[in-house]
Amino acid sequence: MDSVQKATQTQLENIQKKTSKNLPELKKLAEQSGLQKHGQIRKFMSEKFDLGYGDANVIASYVLNPDDPSFADPQKLDVDQLIAKIYTGPKEKFFDLHTRLMQQMDTFGDFTISPKKNNVSLRRRRQFVLIGPATNNRFEVGLNLKQTIEDERLKPQPKGNMCNYIVVVNSDSDIDAQLIDWMRMAYEEAE
Repeated sequence: MDSVQKATQTQLENIQKKTSKNLPELKKLAEQSGLQKHGQIRKFMSEKFDLGYGDANVIASYVLNPDDPSFADPQKLDVDQLIAKIYTGPKEKFFDLHTRLMQQMDTFGDFTISPKKNNVSLRRRRQFVLIGPATNNRFEVGLNLKQTIEDERLKPQPKGNMCNYIVVVNSDSDIDAQLIDWMRMAYEEAE
């Protein structure tokens, strides 16, 4: 669990202590009130339970969007399980590439690992690398580099994409010193 998830979980536990109710019970209470707008629910919870703005805001967010992953039980948000889901079926063959890349990046320093549906985002202040299978037959490393680099392996991406460069990784031999240097550069620029 990363620091943001820990902070959210602590806040949710504190809300439960202050209100003596869990989030589903608070949601039911809000629904019974008939209030439907975020600000109305926040004000209602703040007044009813003498909560601060932040805690009441979290409850209102939950009431309107209970499926948001930030409200899930941290046991259900196990990063390794979410990553394993990406590498199933025909994409399972790419898991070793993922593991090798992560071992290299673990030497860089602190960053947050955010599994998505089809890939894994690595973030500091902003995303610096995106890794995962692009298709059943192609594994990619997306890089966010501030500088323009000319290299046939670096495929520039259109403005607005998740990354500004893509590197196709077909085998262990593609995870070389050059790729690791680009990843480190992206890591350092993301601070």
